[in-house]
Amino acid sequence: MISPLAYVDPAAKVGKDVTIEPFAYIEGNVEIGDGCVIKAHANILKGTIIGQRTVIYHNAVIGAVPQDFHYKGDEAGVKIGDDCDIRENVVIARATHKGDFTTIGNHCFLMDGAHLCHDASLDNYVIIGIKASLAGGAHVDSYTIVSTAAQLQQNVHVGSWSFIQSGCRVSKDVPPYVIMSGNPAKYHGVNAQILRQNDKQPLDDRTIRHIMNAYYLIYQTSYSLEDATEKIIEQVPKGAEIDKIVGFVKESKGLTK
Repeated sequence: MISPLAYVDPAAKVGKDVTIEPFAYIEGNVEIGDGCVIKAHANILKGTIIGQRTVIYHNAVIGAVPQDFHYKGDEAGVKIGDDCDIRENVVIARATHKGDFTTIGNHCFLMDGAHLCHDASLDNYVIIGIKASLAGGAHVDSYTIVSTAAQLQQNVHVGSWSFIQSGCRVSKDVPPYVIMSGNPAKYHGVNAQILRQNDKQPLDDRTIRHIMNAYYLIYQTSYSLEDATEKIIEQVPKGAEIDKIVGFVKESKGLTK
C-alpha cells in the first residue's frame, strides 16, 4: 500500500491499511492512523498526527513551519482527527510553541487551497471553503461552514452551526447559529434552514424563533451588548441554545456587529 516512489522516513509511524501514493513525502516524527490515504505529492511534515481514515490530497502541506515571527523552532505540531478530507493544495501550519498543536477535529472537510495558520483549531464537522483562510489562533466550533475565500483574522472565535458567506473578512467573534456576510462581515440573520434540516441536531420552529428573538435584541436594537444579554435572559424562554448564545457573548472579547 506504500508506493516505492514515495519517501517515508523510517521514524514515521504508519498504521494498518494506509495508502501512500507516488511522490508523497512523509517526514519522521509523524503518525498516520489506520486506513488513511496520502495522495501523490502530498507533504506530511514533522510533528503531524493524523487519525483514522483521513484522506490527504495532492500537493497538500501538513505541518508547515509557522509564518509567525515568534516561532523559534520549537517542537510543535498538527493534530488531525478521523474521517477528514484535506483537499488539494491545503496548507496547515504547525503551532508556534513547544507542545502545542494546530488542531482539526473529526469529519472535517477542507477544500482546495484552504490555509490554516499556526495554532488555529477546528472542532468536528467543520467545512472550510476553497481558498478560505484562518489566521493564527482562530477557532471554529462544530458544524460551521466557512465559505469560499472567507478570512478569519487572528484569534477570532466562530460559534457552532454558523455560516460565514463567501468573501467575508471576519475580525471579531461570530456567535452560534448565525449567517455573516459582506466585507467587513455583518450579521445577516439566523442560519434557520440548516438548523431545521440538518440530520445531526434538527431544531423545531419554536426553538428557532427563540434564537431569532435573541439575535434581534443583540443586532437590531439600540441596546448595548451587555444590556441586550440581560434582556435575552429576562425575555427569551430558556433552553440549551439560548444558554449557548448567552455564554458565548459573555465570554467573547468582541462580537461582530
